[in-house]
Amino acid sequence: MENIDDLANLIARHAPVDGSLDTAIEGVGLLRASAATEPVHTLYEPSCCIVAQGRKRASVGGREYQYDPAHYLVVGLDLPVIGAVVEASAGAPYLSVRLPLNRETLADVLIHDEPHAPHDAGRASPAIAVGTATPPLIDAAARLLHLLDTPEDVRALAPLIEREILYRLLRGPQAGMLRQIVYQTGRIRRIQKAVAYIRRHYREDFAIDDLAGIADMSVSTFHAQFKAATHMSPLRFRTQIRLQEARRLMLAEGLGAAEAGFRVGYESPSQFSREYGRLFSAPPRRDAAARRVAKAT
Repeated sequence: MENIDDLANLIARHAPVDGSLDTAIEGVGLLRASAATEPVHTLYEPSCCIVAQGRKRASVGGREYQYDPAHYLVVGLDLPVIGAVVEASAGAPYLSVRLPLNRETLADVLIHDEPHAPHDAGRASPAIAVGTATPPLIDAAARLLHLLDTPEDVRALAPLIEREILYRLLRGPQAGMLRQIVYQTGRIRRIQKAVAYIRRHYREDFAIDDLAGIADMSVSTFHAQFKAATHMSPLRFRTQIRLQEARRLMLAEGLGAAEAGFRVGYESPSQFSREYGRLFSAPPRRDAAARRVAKAT
């Protein structure tokens, strides 16, 4: 428990108020919450989240993943996620650190430390998973955050510790997923190409055949592999990206529901309202108004 306590103290000290914080270590972020939170719709990028205190839940396509000081969350591709802190208090806030999964560093670790490891290119499995947080992994995360106290050491030492963290993850049950991020022939790597296309062109209509071609798969294989990785169909994935962006436009830029729906690709306001209400449990105008009130209080 000594390492996890050290990690919790470091996060609490460098993230003294609730919210997310980007650190001086590129790509590394901290999160603190002094109470349980409402579900938040957001896009998770390839990363690993290590919890030092409290508990959080991530929902993807109707599947739930809970992670805490004994379990880390790893995400292998860009995924629309509903996240909520489910265990936190003022005396024991939720504290976590997020680390990016850098493809180049992963490739270097694989080349030098796992030259003969299989990469499970054809295996159908989710691109999000929970693993056991081992003492060496927690220790490495704590040593990485200790560098925030000596910023002159970050440039030289942070890449070495980040490499160690990836090495520890590659020794865990999600090794197959991480290898696929590296290999061009890996299933997750190929699905990520289609995901990147959807993120760029979510306002447009496109054929599943086009996405299958981008992933270099047959249509039936692509559909099955995409759903296995993301827990949703490609069209449902696009819908969630559209609706998350529409919500952002209403809250951050003050757009009305009709204009926001049109901006993200909806030609029918009624269809936009139906799908928005299905995802956010309230029609767009009512949801946006409630969110503004909640933010103001």
